[in-house]
Amino acid sequence: MQRRTLLRGLAAAGLLGALPLSSTLSFAAGNPRSVKQLPKLEGDLTLYLGRGEGGLYENVLDAIKDRNPGLNLQIRRGGTAALANTIVAEAKAGVRRADLFWAVDTGSVGMVTDQGLAKTLPEDIITQLKPGFQYPRFSPVTGRIRTLPYNTERVSPAQIPDSIMALADSDLAIGWAPAYASFQSFVTAMRILEGEKATRDWLRGVERNAKKYAGELGVVMGVERGEVDIGFANHYYTLRLKAGKPDANVDLAFTNNDAGCLVNASGIMALEDGDLPVNFIRYLLTEEVQSYLASEAYEIPLVNNVAMPQGLPNLDTVTPPDLDLRKLADLRPTLNMMRDIGVL
Repeated sequence: MQRRTLLRGLAAAGLLGALPLSSTLSFAAGNPRSVKQLPKLEGDLTLYLGRGEGGLYENVLDAIKDRNPGLNLQIRRGGTAALANTIVAEAKAGVRRADLFWAVDTGSVGMVTDQGLAKTLPEDIITQLKPGFQYPRFSPVTGRIRTLPYNTERVSPAQIPDSIMALADSDLAIGWAPAYASFQSFVTAMRILEGEKATRDWLRGVERNAKKYAGELGVVMGVERGEVDIGFANHYYTLRLKAGKPDANVDLAFTNNDAGCLVNASGIMALEDGDLPVNFIRYLLTEEVQSYLASEAYEIPLVNNVAMPQGLPNLDTVTPPDLDLRKLADLRPTLNMMRDIGVL
């Protein structure tokens, strides 16, 4: 716990660049860059920031500002979907207030890119990213896997189906957070992959044995306390809980090639032309920032050759569905369906 506090302090003080790394990293694809290789950021920049993870995104922004005293960074904070709607509404009114949009899920990214508001990114940014996360008009920053946290005293791995759809017919007590944005993106993925009828049936089946929580950290804590057998949550909530409580009665299970192991991502896009917005994006893809978010937020670094967070299997061992993450922007039918069934 002392190590985690120290690293947070380093981030807030703008000292992420002091982490040990080579000063001779190349700009070739496959090698992460260092902040030492990037040009200084100077000028006015407005960032619309979706709610970050526990203030850790704020630490990253503080570090960037401290390293670049000539940068006047103005930040508008809010819910990711609300900010995406604001950007679209401002564009329709002929107003451009944001230079950058950093969203915590790709559904909101899709809302903006579908309107043609994001600028095309340089090739060197795109090729830094892992295969499957290379997009022309936005850059994924970090990833998160949908998982099944389970109570290790109440359930054995053999009792957990490897199909998310099978959980609707199981006798397991389930924890979920239907109002949580990541859960709604997961249901959207299921609707796209399995169809609306199958998704409706799944929601009704799960609801019979489900306990509702306000958020997915609450789901994981409820699983660990033994209130439920298993839950639906992004991977990092379990890893953070276990980091502070190594003997916690919770572990992670993964489904196979379905929405239950969807890999979603936070993402950033440039809404204005020029070098400054693009160079800001390059800072988020440096080894320092990617390593910090992996070690402290337990998010998945999406730049090549950056270490994964401790406690998470290599991405090669996870079999997520083949899905263009921008399609998760089609959220309204999901919300209508969940309200119609009564889970929202």
